[in-house]
Amino acid sequence: MTTTLRPAGPIEQGADGARARTYDVCDNGRPVGAVGIATDPEFGTSAGVIHALRIDEAARRRGRGTIAALAAEEVLRGWGCTRVRLVAPAGNEAARGLAAVLGYTERSRNMLKSLRRTAPALPEGLAGRPMTESEFTEWASTSIETYARSWVERGVTEEQARHKSESDHARLLPAGLATPDMYIHVLVRNRETLGHVWVSRHRETEGDDIGYVFDVEVREAHRGSGYGRALMHLAEAITLDAGLGSLGLHVFASNTPALRLYESLGYEATRYNLAKAL
Repeated sequence: MTTTLRPAGPIEQGADGARARTYDVCDNGRPVGAVGIATDPEFGTSAGVIHALRIDEAARRRGRGTIAALAAEEVLRGWGCTRVRLVAPAGNEAARGLAAVLGYTERSRNMLKSLRRTAPALPEGLAGRPMTESEFTEWASTSIETYARSWVERGVTEEQARHKSESDHARLLPAGLATPDMYIHVLVRNRETLGHVWVSRHRETEGDDIGYVFDVEVREAHRGSGYGRALMHLAEAITLDAGLGSLGLHVFASNTPALRLYESLGYEATRYNLAKAL
């Protein structure tokens, strides 16, 4: 058995240096599957992504998927990529098992919760309100750097983290607080601001709109008092007010307190984001 990759089409080249290509996975020249690779649009051209790895049912359990993934990594190295990621849908234990064998580790996961018709009430004395322009200006002055730093702390290079943070903010908030379908609210007690949450209307791959938490943070002086849970209840209220019935989020795997909070609130993993250095 000789498993190789054979290009299924030309390299798709973007003006910014991005690349993408699909390959047939072949066994002695006969196609038995396919795999797609690309430079990662989220982290820039020095990061790669493997997607749509598929081996035909009759050809599985013979190591072809492992060989195809390793060959795809070699192509990405040739493109100058220093890291690679892949996505394993929740419930696909075979994909996660293959990733573990290849040295990938979980970097983060996406989670989703179906909401009840009414959001939980905030604790007595707490209230939510939209963020003001002056508060937004203060938040925006540090948010790009803070978000980039959170990726660096989890092994992403400075260049890739900066690309991710700057492109996300530019794409999601082109008009600041006036950007349609973006809701940034603060949690207050009397006149004191305790934290903020940023919720967006988000289109899922399947075509359904959901609410999505892009950022939630309790101010450092007020952490450890349950305000994170209150902010997530506020996020549910914002989502329901927007006419949406589900709320999604992204959480780093190393953020154990956040994971425990979301699980206790009823969020379930929908996909696992795995990565490794090349």
